[in-house]
Amino acid sequence: MRHGKLNNSQQTAIELLMWHKILLLIVVMLNLALLGRLFFSDQGIMGYLALKAENEELRLELEKINEKNLALSREIELLSTDAKYLEKIIRSKLNFVKDNEILYLFQNSQTDSGALPDDGKN
Repeated sequence: MRHGKLNNSQQTAIELLMWHKILLLIVVMLNLALLGRLFFSDQGIMGYLALKAENEELRLELEKINEKNLALSREIELLSTDAKYLEKIIRSKLNFVKDNEILYLFQNSQTDSGALPDDGKN
């Protein structure tokens, strides 16, 4: 066998090996592209984690809204069925009084009146 020349079977084997290397390179590049998409696209792992966090926030918000809704439903039920509770709410929120009562309203803080109280030192 001479160094400069290859027979047909050797040349075919070299060409086959070259095509295997090219195919392997294409498959590796395709796998790298798919891995990049898996981790960094909106439909990949990062997108999934973002959607999972958003879902948890929305679930907590819905839970709070449901609790508030339940409390309001209970209050509606009390207002429509319990006369004493209705009277209590009317008297406290609307400052209603009975015929024989006198209502005194006091200011809660100094800032309401705009002036400081007289301490008698002047």
